Parts: sequence; structure tokens; C-alpha cells
Amino acid sequence: MGRPSLKQRLTWKSLPLKSLPWKRLPWTSLPIKQWKPLLQTLAPYAGAGLLAGGLQFSTIGTGLDLLFYDTLTTHQSRANKGDPKVAILGISESDIQRFGYPIDDQLLTKGIQSLTQSGAAAIGIDFYRDKGIGPAPETLLKEIKTNPRLVMIFNAGEQIEAPPGTPVRQQAYNDLVVDDDGVIRRDLVNVTGQDEAFVALPMRLLETAGQDHGLRQKLSSPTFQGHWLEANSGGYRNLDSSGQQLLLRYRTPGSLAQWTLADVLDGRIKPQAIQGKIVLVGVTAPSIKDSFQTPFTRFATGQNLAVMPGVEIHAQRVAAQGAMANGEMPLRAAPGWVALAIFWFSLAAGITIGEKPKSLQQSVLILFLSEAGVFAVCSASLLLAGLWIGVVTPVTNLGLLAIGGWLRRGAKSQQHRRQIERLLGQATSPAVAASLWEQRDSLLVEGGFKGQLLPVTCLFADTVGFTSVSEKMKPDELLAWINRGMAICVPAITRRGGMVNKFTGDGFLAVFGVPTKSDPAESAKACVATALELQDELVKLNQQLDSEGLPPIRMRMGIHSDTVLAGSMGSTERLEYAVIGDGVNCASRLESVDKDRHTNHCRVLLSSTTRVLLEDTDLASLEPWGDIQVKGRQVPLEVYELTYPRG
Repeated sequence: MGRPSLKQRLTWKSLPLKSLPWKRLPWTSLPIKQWKPLLQTLAPYAGAGLLAGGLQFSTIGTGLDLLFYDTLTTHQSRANKGDPKVAILGISESDIQRFGYPIDDQLLTKGIQSLTQSGAAAIGIDFYRDKGIGPAPETLLKEIKTNPRLVMIFNAGEQIEAPPGTPVRQQAYNDLVVDDDGVIRRDLVNVTGQDEAFVALPMRLLETAGQDHGLRQKLSSPTFQGHWLEANSGGYRNLDSSGQQLLLRYRTPGSLAQWTLADVLDGRIKPQAIQGKIVLVGVTAPSIKDSFQTPFTRFATGQNLAVMPGVEIHAQRVAAQGAMANGEMPLRAAPGWVALAIFWFSLAAGITIGEKPKSLQQSVLILFLSEAGVFAVCSASLLLAGLWIGVVTPVTNLGLLAIGGWLRRGAKSQQHRRQIERLLGQATSPAVAASLWEQRDSLLVEGGFKGQLLPVTCLFADTVGFTSVSEKMKPDELLAWINRGMAICVPAITRRGGMVNKFTGDGFLAVFGVPTKSDPAESAKACVATALELQDELVKLNQQLDSEGLPPIRMRMGIHSDTVLAGSMGSTERLEYAVIGDGVNCASRLESVDKDRHTNHCRVLLSSTTRVLLEDTDLASLEPWGDIQVKGRQVPLEVYELTYPRG
């Protein structure tokens, strides 16, 4: 043969499979039957984990957390706690109708002078005046330069400058940070590394009024650094946390003192109402559309609460920062590492809730209590301690992973049910089946019953003269005949907790005390009681058979009590529940001993090991047979026969 071509050498067929690297990986040696249980276990949790992770990092999760935050903070707003010393001079619709818009610089200057004369501590103008308005803009520019209490705004984001010639210490930015849903919940308190003009409007007003009490230094201290918002603080996901941002603690909308420009110009405001206050001047008229959504917007019952004018939001910011200057701690959000720890802990807790409780009812109850506890803790944390912890992550993770556990347990239960049915079929009573079901996790190992040493009582039965009867009947007639006998035997056995372990053609082996450990005395009593019932039932059956012209069914039974090895035997292709030991052998030998010594429909021999377990000696009349040497045993058995009549 010639040398293979390059194309032939690059095909998979030309490569020896044993030399491929992936063939040497450990997982490739696992048989499919070992992969299947692993996949059944992992699949529900994989699905639940993907849902939990998707919700954790999606806008849906953030939106639900923000709804929870808005719900609580709107009920936590403080309308009457202390005097914030903040007031609003709002340009109303009536002002616009009277004075026009934009407000003429001369009118604005007149209003500013009136506020100054009345003792306003600081005046913030929430108008852009980079260009003059009206015929005499120089009046405002002059007022700015001569009135140190006046603060003018600029907007860094939109690159709108302060009025020309405004002193540096009278400039402030009025940029607001808006969440993705259009709601203002955060306050851009400060931006570090900028020049002196780059100070937030609330901070500048507090410093101008002398009410800051060293607030800027407090915010820069190391002890305050943990308060700033991070990308994943609280319920936020991937937040733009540039600068130094805090959650804005709102007062109730409309709770701050508010006047119109006409009120000030017409002298309707008493000076003492203005004395010592920080006054913000801005537009409140809805037609100008300088309004924003707040946490109150979701729960607004009137148009006046649906949105909040920008000037009122700035006044809220001043009030919140003034409270911090006086020692009040701001609202905080749990840092990102806490959110991550809660994420993983809630996953583990959800798996535990789904797996550990014995019953589904217990698991559902624990899940309900856990979810309620999470809501209570997160609510109390925000309402009482001012700490916002995202509630959606732990709540959804607990629920999703618990459901994953329920699905896994359900699949495992179905698998166990099929295994039990396959292993035992209809050979056990409903009571035994229920007991097996309760103990399935401890009994089943790799699809079979694990081996156990169990104290049992065995009953071995055989039909007398079956060979001679079979010669006189057709196969279908013979099968129907023998099944009539089995039809009375099997129910009598299973009704008393016994198990028909196997059929031997014309006989059977029944075992009492398997596959779960039982009281040896109770097993022996149940076995003997079954034998007594079968003696009676065979008499009745044979009367019916005689009337039909069919031969009678006569049986021999051997009963012996001992410890046996019980468990599933065979291979993965065929498993059978088996009992092995001297107890089985002795029962079989007792059934076949001295076959000619048989005078009734059902001869029952039992050993002394069973006899000593029968505390109630009136169960039956016992005829001693003495010591009998059975095949396979060196020590003879003391044997008794259950005879008629019974007392």
C-alpha cells in the first residue's frame, strides 16, 4: 500500500480512537446508566440556577427590588421630623400668566433682593442664566456679584454654564441622577478631584448658609466611605455609581414651605417665615415640564403627587444633606459583597429546604416561613436601620431552588416507585408497601435493596400430587386449577404483612419480616395465623372443586424462624429480591419431610424456633413430632404439626 494522502491522514477514520486525548478523560469511562441518575439530580437544579442567575442580573430583578424599596421608603418619609430650614419659591402657572416666561431678570432680581432683605440664609436659583433674559440683564449680574448668599447653577452633563462673572464660590452643579426606570432615588452628593466651582447645589447652599457643620469633611472621612453606593449595592445591578452617591431620603411631597413669586413680590410673606432659611427658586408650573418621577410616583393618588418639580427635588436634597450635617445617618444600601453572599447563601438554603424535610408539606411550610422571614428582615432593616437589602434575590432563590429540590425528589420518588414495583411486584401488602415507601432512601442502593440480616419466619409450601394431576388435565385447565389455590394463598399472606418471595411452579416461598426489620415474635405469629387460615380456606375450596368434579388441592407447608440475608440479587439486567439462609432451607426441608405422613388438606409443620416465638399457646393445637434430622443440618430440629381441632 502507498502512503496515505494528507486528506486521508486528516480524517477521523484514519486516527486511532484510543490515541485521542478525550478518550482518556475520566468521565468518558462512566457508563450511561451512571450518568442518568446524575443528570436527573442536576437537571432541576440547573434549570432553577439558570432562572435565579438570570433574574439576579436582569432588569426584572432590579425592577422588583426597586418596587420593594419604593414601597417602604414612601411609608418611611418624614413630613414633620424637625425643621429642615428649607423653603421653595416656585414659579407657578399663575406667575407665568402674570409675569410671562422665562422670568425677566429684573423681576427675578427683585425677588432675590426681597428674600435677602427678609433674612434668607442662602438663595439657590434653579434657572439657567448663561444668557440674560429681558431688557436689563445687567441687574441680575450685578446682584450675583454683590450678594454672597446667592448661588447660581450650571449643568455639567449638558454643558450649560453659570452666568458670566459668577464667583467660583457661588457656582454649583444641579445634575440629577436618574434610574433606568426614570425615577430619582439617588443623590449625587459630591464629585471628587474637581475644582472649587464643581460642588453640588445642596452642598453649596448649606455651606453658604453656614449650616454644613463640616459636612464635606465628614463625607471625606474614612468612616463614611462604606456609605457610598456601589455598582451592585442593595437591589441595584450594574449601577453607574460614578462620583459619591447616596440614596435620597425623601420627605413627604409638599411638606416643605412653598411660596410663589407673586407672594414674594407682593409682600405677602412675613420676613420671619424666611429668616434663616435656605430658599430655592425654580419652576413648579406643570406646563414647563421640569418635573421628575420619584418613589412616590408609583403610589400617587393625585396628579400633584405623580411627579415632583426639579426645584422641590433639590430642596429635598438640601434637607437630606442638612440632616446628615446635624448627625443623622443617611440611607444606606448593602454593599455588593453582601448581595453576592446572600445570593450563594440563598441558593444553598433553597436546596436545603427542598431536600431535607421528610415530607413535601413540611418543605412547603418551611419555605413559606423562610420567605416571610426574609421579607420581615429586609423590611425591618430598611425601616428601622436605614439599610436597604435586596429582597428579590433571596426570595426567588429560596423558591426556585426549593422547587428544584421538589422536582428532583419527585423524579427520584418515581424512580424508587418503579424500582420497588420491579423488585417486589404485587408480592407485598399495602401496609408493607407504605413502609417501604417511607424508608426508600435508606433501603434502595443503586436501584436495588441493599443486603441486610433480618430475623424472619419463612413458610415454604408445595402442592401434593401435582405431577399426577397434571397428567390428567390440559395445560390451561391445569393452570386455572393451580391458580385457584394460589388465589387464596397470596391474599392471606400479604394481608398479614408477608411477602410471596417466589413461586416454585406448584408452590411458593413466603417470608414474614422483610424487607424492613420487624419484631420476630409478630412475624412468627403472622405466619402461623396465615397457615391456619389457609387450612380452613383449602377445606372450603376443595368442597367447591369436588362439586365441579375437579381434584382437590392438598398442600404441605414448612415454617421455620431464623436470621437470613435479604436483598436484591442478580445483575443490572435482572434483579430479584432474595432471602438466603438456614431459615429458608429448614422451611423447605420441613415441607418435604416424611411426605406420606399427611392426613388432612394442608399439613403444616413448624420448628421449635418458631414455637418459642408464639407467646399465645392457644393459636393452635400442636402435635409434637419430636426431633427430626433434616437434610443439610447437623443439629436436629424439634418439630410440631398444627392439627385439628384448634382451641
